[in-house]
Amino acid sequence: MNGVVKTLSTTIEHLRRQNHEVEVIAPSDGYWTMPLPTYPDIRLAPFAKRDVQRRIKTFRPQAIHIATEGPLGQAARKYCLKWDMPYSTSYHTKFPEYVKARFPFVPLSLAYRVVRKFHNSGQRIMVTTPSMAEFLKTKGFKNLAAWSRGVDLKQFSPALRFNPEDVYKGLPRPIFVNVGRVAVEKNIEAFLDMDLPGSKVVVGKGPQLDALKKKYPDILFTGAKFGNELARYFADADVFVFPSKTDTFGLVNIEAMATGTPAAGYPVSGPIDIIPGSGAGVVHEDLREACLQCLNIDRDIPAQFAKTYSWKNVADLFLDYLAPLDNEDVETFWDKIR
Repeated sequence: MNGVVKTLSTTIEHLRRQNHEVEVIAPSDGYWTMPLPTYPDIRLAPFAKRDVQRRIKTFRPQAIHIATEGPLGQAARKYCLKWDMPYSTSYHTKFPEYVKARFPFVPLSLAYRVVRKFHNSGQRIMVTTPSMAEFLKTKGFKNLAAWSRGVDLKQFSPALRFNPEDVYKGLPRPIFVNVGRVAVEKNIEAFLDMDLPGSKVVVGKGPQLDALKKKYPDILFTGAKFGNELARYFADADVFVFPSKTDTFGLVNIEAMATGTPAAGYPVSGPIDIIPGSGAGVVHEDLREACLQCLNIDRDIPAQFAKTYSWKNVADLFLDYLAPLDNEDVETFWDKIR
């Protein structure tokens, strides 16, 4: 479960509660899949194009949203363009930077050209923050709209702290924790290399996990955590550290804040849209300085700030940003599609 999956799945839940009918086409729908090169946990469905066509035509949607740039997204885009069907997309991650981090020989400009072509042919590109919208404008992206994120305040709560006991029991305080995918684009080594008092903890799994465990034997790597247990790893920490420079939002920052734990990050897209002016964390070019300043933050401040992030608002914005057919034209439109 990552931020993108959490956002999409929670948005779908809220839309269905409002009596909207939603059909999801995903690699897990029984398709033959292959691992994404350098990231085997992510599966691609490269031979599902014909079934994507069949499922869209059977469902006869009023609106289509393409969530990722993978093979299923490419297939849906192809048919939308062929049928002259309007659609929206979302830009969740700095995909070109991800590619560059894994394959340094690939020019960043080439990756942006490919991604820009994919998204600009739609009617709306949903991005996570205003700063990301401004950044993508400089890269030639059009029809951008800021689509924020939410947090489950029942799952992530200050009441979980040390309840029933400290999950970091035995570790020297203060506790600095990072939660997320353990992958090269997350810049986790910037966190692990810092000289900080107390203890550093990494919660999550990913393709870089084994290498980092060998390189940093004194750091606690807990592996992936879920549900209430995950929330307690946020709540029992003293500072949440977000070293990534490639994320477009960083939902984990809000989840940490919801438990009362302040967040430290670099002044880049995502953290600069959440943290400055909130009192709930610190952004600084010197991430160590941001971490140390967070130790002085009253935990009530981030907990209160996180309450402004509502999943209902996220779902309502998504609905507003779709590019639907007119109600009276839906059946007529699909009757003409062959």
